[in-house]
Amino acid sequence: MKNRQRLLMVLITGLLTCGSAFADKPSWAGGGKEDKHGREDRDDDRGHGKRKKHSAFNDDHRNLIRDYYGQEFSRGNCPPGLAKKHNGCLPPGQAKKWAMGQPLPRGIEMYDLPPTLLRQLGRTPEGYKYVRVASDVLMIAVGTNLVVDAITDLGRQ
Repeated sequence: MKNRQRLLMVLITGLLTCGSAFADKPSWAGGGKEDKHGREDRDDDRGHGKRKKHSAFNDDHRNLIRDYYGQEFSRGNCPPGLAKKHNGCLPPGQAKKWAMGQPLPRGIEMYDLPPTLLRQLGRTPEGYKYVRVASDVLMIAVGTNLVVDAITDLGRQ
């Protein structure tokens, strides 16, 4: 009789625990992975004070910059080995050390754009400026040097 009661208790316990093993997760479980993009439309002030992402370069800007620097880089002032690299006459280890959405590394050489080109492009949004790094023209945040937008590989036609 005792064995029968034990067997019955084990079966009942097994059936009760088996059901929860096949149950779906509740909607709040899982760390919000399913709906991580659905939280972007909140109307709170969490992003207040942060700089908004700007798309600085439109098609007209790209054409102006490519026309200006296309002539500049096609003059052939680079040594033959570097001219083939199309990276603004930089050695391979110095080229492309920046990344979109990241600050420019310390020690990277950046140059202001010529005044004639700046006049054609018009004003940048407040708190930003245009610079040239190797054969790329970047829009960076003043103070942090954060790369916001870029026109790359100006030496390529």
